[in-house]
Amino acid sequence: MKFRRLCCAFLLPLAGFAAPPPAPPGPIAWHEWSPEIFAQAKREHKFVLLDLEAVWCHWCHVMAETTYRDPAVVQLMGDRYLAVRVDQDARPDLANHYEDYGWPATVIYAPDGTEIVKKQGYIEPAGMVRLLQAVIDDPSPVAAQNRSHDATAAGSAALPAERRAALQAQWRAGYDDREGGWGTSHKYLDADTVEYALHLAGAGDPRAAQMARDTLSLQHQLIDPAWGGVYQYSAGGTWTEPHFEKIISVQSDNLRLFTRAFAQWGDAAYLENIQAIRRYARGYLMDPFEGVYYVSQDADLVPGQHSAAYFALGDGDRRMKGIPRIDRHVYARENGGMILALAQLAAVTGEAPYGVEARCAASWMIFHRLRPDGGFNHDEHDAAGPYLGDTLAMGRAFLALHQLSLDPSWLIRAEAAAKFIATRFARPGGAGYASTDTAQETFPTPRPQFDENVALVRFASALAAVTGKPEYRAMAQAGLRWLLAPGSAEERGYYTGGLLLAEAEARTEPVHVMILGAKDDPVAKAMFAAALKLPTAHKLVEWWDRRTGPAPRGEDIYPELPGSAAFLCANGACSLPLVTTAALEKRLAKLTAP
Repeated sequence: MKFRRLCCAFLLPLAGFAAPPPAPPGPIAWHEWSPEIFAQAKREHKFVLLDLEAVWCHWCHVMAETTYRDPAVVQLMGDRYLAVRVDQDARPDLANHYEDYGWPATVIYAPDGTEIVKKQGYIEPAGMVRLLQAVIDDPSPVAAQNRSHDATAAGSAALPAERRAALQAQWRAGYDDREGGWGTSHKYLDADTVEYALHLAGAGDPRAAQMARDTLSLQHQLIDPAWGGVYQYSAGGTWTEPHFEKIISVQSDNLRLFTRAFAQWGDAAYLENIQAIRRYARGYLMDPFEGVYYVSQDADLVPGQHSAAYFALGDGDRRMKGIPRIDRHVYARENGGMILALAQLAAVTGEAPYGVEARCAASWMIFHRLRPDGGFNHDEHDAAGPYLGDTLAMGRAFLALHQLSLDPSWLIRAEAAAKFIATRFARPGGAGYASTDTAQETFPTPRPQFDENVALVRFASALAAVTGKPEYRAMAQAGLRWLLAPGSAEERGYYTGGLLLAEAEARTEPVHVMILGAKDDPVAKAMFAAALKLPTAHKLVEWWDRRTGPAPRGEDIYPELPGSAAFLCANGACSLPLVTTAALEKRLAKLTAP
């Protein structure tokens, strides 16, 4: 290296009369996403390139460090493009619109906002040069549409038996019999997919039970042995090539599913996984002073450099090298998911600290993210919004806290969230619920997102059961009509478990347990705790103390008894009174046995 430098220095005087080499282009000027970027593009006769990234994403880092530093790319971008970079976690509207393209997603627009081309994943420098030049040479839009369905509402919210069977077959066909889990490319725990397996297992389906058990067992391999917490997924079609980012929504989904499985089967291994996930979330992604949760921890210690060797180390050796970056944004959607998981964990285990953590985070969200009109902001200051996902997640969290404590203030907040959703996100004609405010003219145009509408149907169905109010039943039906529009579910491949769960919960009554007795009676307390452990999300557990007010929903159909008792109710009728906790537990075990 030294010799080459000397040679170059020696030769420089011989080139004294030659023209100086051109200066390398400066770095790409990245802009914010806004309507003004397209006005600027029209004035300057340029295209707009959107780099939709995730701050925790390894290949996003690689693309930033290589592709967008390449001189030829920089030159073309500077000459003919306006560059926009957006963190998808910060902009749910863009993330939902382009979710089919993964991160990084590259979208190129004409100055009028027409999409010309959409690309998925990492693009190496030479490929990016070809892409940029091809758009300059021929800016005709490429026929590549999002797979997310944007249909009008179906004619009915009813799912015919033959179509239900076909969607179940579609879901089953996605299971990988050789490696385990659903799908053959990326391995991870998709919450709705596995929860539907648990639902079928509870109804006596042995094959679904085996698929759920095997997937949960394999998922253990994605739990960090040093710090706890779950890596996002494994590549290569196996469970042994993890991508090392840890995202709070992945932690909350895993907490919920392992909690459900623990309630259903009592396997101590599930409880160990729960504790490992919670230990990581508290130690790395929870604000120690506020009790709320950050978004993610990066996959890379050094952006763009693979970190497999780093994550193979133990705790002490890792810390000597440093800690991967943590995104300390606090989003309502992500915290709502964590509150829901913690509330369910408290219900199943009876451990009070989980409930305390859930209430602490919920109180912070109310103080810092609640909007004056009743919904929730995503961040402290949103560039757009409101977004459906934030208010929906908080509504589900409030409903879970109400079930855990029967504190009416949580139910009031859940209803307020539902009313905000109905006002701001419902599409005309009952065609589902858009991800962003339907009253605003935004780009991209507000439209429904499949998983959000699944969650909305489940939330509204549960709220209808608790309150007895028909407007929430109507909300669920509107979401189902969009989800069941012709072709919508079929486009999902094997990701139909969430729809099948939502449809089942909207169609059937929840398991209903009514506890009668004084709130200070230890027998009634024990019965309530036992009922909360029911291994299903589709349950309604109530506790009526006659001394404190009327029966829930005005259903005063229970006899006067000398002591506390429990009743199992359905279709307007109830069981004989169960007067001991043991009798209730035995009846619940029989009720939920396959």
